[in-house]
Amino acid sequence: MRHKRTPKIATFSIVARDPASGDLGIAVASKFLAVGAGVPHARANIGAIATQADTNMIWGSQGLGYLAEGATAQETIERLVASDPGAPGGRQVGVVDAHGNAATLTGPDAMYWAGGRTGPGFACQGNILAGPEVVDAMVEAYTSSHESFPWRLLAALEAGDAAGGDSRGRQAAAMLIVRDKGGYGGLTDRWLDLRVDDHQAPIPELRRLVGLHDYYFNTDNAVLTPLDDGVTARIASHLTIVGELTGPADRAAIERALERWVGKENLEMRLRSDGQIDTVILNALALAAGATPANG
Repeated sequence: MRHKRTPKIATFSIVARDPASGDLGIAVASKFLAVGAGVPHARANIGAIATQADTNMIWGSQGLGYLAEGATAQETIERLVASDPGAPGGRQVGVVDAHGNAATLTGPDAMYWAGGRTGPGFACQGNILAGPEVVDAMVEAYTSSHESFPWRLLAALEAGDAAGGDSRGRQAAAMLIVRDKGGYGGLTDRWLDLRVDDHQAPIPELRRLVGLHDYYFNTDNAVLTPLDDGVTARIASHLTIVGELTGPADRAAIERALERWVGKENLEMRLRSDGQIDTVILNALALAAGATPANG
């Protein structure tokens, strides 16, 4: 007879709320296959949770339920522990609520080194780490960064890894950020959901994926250009070169051809209907047509 064993997800993670946008996110790294499948849980306007170590997998959904009922981060942890006969034991969890209250718990049986720290709007925690300097480095990197939210979360992971990270090595990393209607087409709250399940250098690979997400989907700081006659004519020329237009075309035909090309390039989330065009689209089209992008 085979007995089920509770997975022990040794890892270091950060849960946080971005005060500027209200986005909620988790970044995590571990020598554990597909760590992003088990640790991060979040719901827009509700909270974010990382559950790890001698983990109880239902703490994610259960904790989000408590947060949705109005519990604070600390109250959520208290309720999770009270509902679980195996807690605190070797459990570890970090929670941030929609108001930026943060809390972390490390059970006394979590494998050395294990612990966590909280600050305004974030909690960092880890287990089987090289030492407390891993969490300290994460806190310092996150709080000192002035970049956008995904890059601040990534900075925390990179700093923790540089300080020793998971004492067993590296295998996987993930990042989850939620915002109201932030998912593809505005139909879900999963604005960013990236996983590196098995890689020799998971955090650098996660950095590459975050950069791709910026390129395809992050329009928070989009640089826009008025879609005037001159820009439209340049677009028409490029679309002709790439085979999307043949012969003279009116503005409506040019816009339809542009929409087709943008869809093929997976840049449709950058399309606008306000008489402006995202320069990422302009530059990508210029490069496809063999021309020099507008920004050089």
